[in-house]
Amino acid sequence: MSTKRRKTSDEPSALKKATAPSAPELKKEKKAVKDKSSKDKSTTTTTTKKAEKTEKKQDAPEPTEQSPPPPTRQKKTPRLSTMPRNKKARLRPSRRPSRILYGIVDALCEACERLGYKNPTPIQAESIPLALQNRDIIGIAETGSGKTAAFALPILQALLDKPQPLFALVLAPTRELAAQIAQAFEALGSLISLRCALILGGMDMVTQAIALGKKPHVIVATPGRLLDHLEKTKGFSLRSMQYLVMDEADRLLDMDFGPILEKILKFLPRERRTFLFSATMSSKVESLQRASLRDPLKVSVSTNKYATVSTLKSNYVFIPHMHKDTYLVYLCNDALPSCSAPSAWEPSPSTVVSRSPSRLGALNKFRAGSREILVATDVAARGLDIPNVDCVINHDLPQDSKTYVHRVGRTARAGKSGHAISIVTQYDLEIWLRIEAALGHKLDEYPLEKDEVMVFKPRVEEAQRHARNEMKSLMENQGKHGGILKRKRGNGQGGAGGRDHMDAEEG
Repeated sequence: MSTKRRKTSDEPSALKKATAPSAPELKKEKKAVKDKSSKDKSTTTTTTKKAEKTEKKQDAPEPTEQSPPPPTRQKKTPRLSTMPRNKKARLRPSRRPSRILYGIVDALCEACERLGYKNPTPIQAESIPLALQNRDIIGIAETGSGKTAAFALPILQALLDKPQPLFALVLAPTRELAAQIAQAFEALGSLISLRCALILGGMDMVTQAIALGKKPHVIVATPGRLLDHLEKTKGFSLRSMQYLVMDEADRLLDMDFGPILEKILKFLPRERRTFLFSATMSSKVESLQRASLRDPLKVSVSTNKYATVSTLKSNYVFIPHMHKDTYLVYLCNDALPSCSAPSAWEPSPSTVVSRSPSRLGALNKFRAGSREILVATDVAARGLDIPNVDCVINHDLPQDSKTYVHRVGRTARAGKSGHAISIVTQYDLEIWLRIEAALGHKLDEYPLEKDEVMVFKPRVEEAQRHARNEMKSLMENQGKHGGILKRKRGNGQGGAGGRDHMDAEEG
């Protein structure tokens, strides 16, 4: 009986043996289950990601079709070397609010803005539109009113319309003024590749002939040296010239330059435009306009023939002639407080040397601010635009009212204020009364304390002795090897006919 019981109890274990897997099979099965579960997980993740992507695509707004922005083209500045002959249709007048005037192209307006020209002056506003209509012009305006830009801008505009070499000729009475006009042309034409030649007396003619051989667009010259090149330089001709400008025309037409100008006009074509500009005019200008201008228009913004600008304060001091230099030193010391004594001053070389390179060098030093005082003759009276000139002192009164207006016009330029003081002695009363009559009003006397002035007298007398000894040695060594002064050229005429020989051309 017990045996049966054992058989019955052993049946389940035998069944377990038959159905239970072995250990290696169990490991394989577990591994297969793991692989399957990881496969299911990966399939679920990829499905979820795809679903998320689809939802994002459905939620995102559809992009609107827009045309790409057009490529920005950089505006090219017209240049004289690459422009075709007929360019009128492409050169449109500037419509920018910062323009100097309607009718001037953008390239010239941009050059004006770089130079600080914001609004046109009265002479520019009246003369430029007339010049753009191909009319001959006589322009009269006060000193420092922007006459150079008034004739330079129309010439450059016409040059852009029809580029050609030897297009314009500008004549000036002095070398310093001619150099200043050439700088103004180069600055205004800096964006259009302008070629400008400067022809002055006292310079090497061969170098100037090479510059003329390169066919510049604009020639700025003094009359004597230009006539030398017209007569002697082979291949140089102005028969194709389109514009003639005479700056400071009344000075050009006096006894020094009248015969030379008559010869120059014979080398120029009759079919041309002519501009005459000055702060004062004379009857000689009227006679010239009948000879060389065709139906000219007179543009005058001066109320008085000898008017000075309203921002100029003019005074005089009435003193004995023997104390003239002492008062000059006091006035200079008063105008320059930084100079504590006359010995601190370093005068310009132009007081001794009259050769053109030294004169231009002295002027450039004064213009740059390395010199505080410039001593000059009437060479510096005309047209020079030197910034930051606070005071002009007339040590010797000019012989005519016209020269006085030009002298005091070296200050109070372009709307700035300035001061002019004239030293009047007992021998200058008649000249001074004529000047006041021409100005149309009496000038006030400059307040001075005589005791303060006389403090400088001993040092001034000592400086005068040194100056006389130095001038004596210079005159003794004149013309010798190593001497500073050169022998005078020409016929040596004196008196009124030889007035201001520094304006006459050398070489």
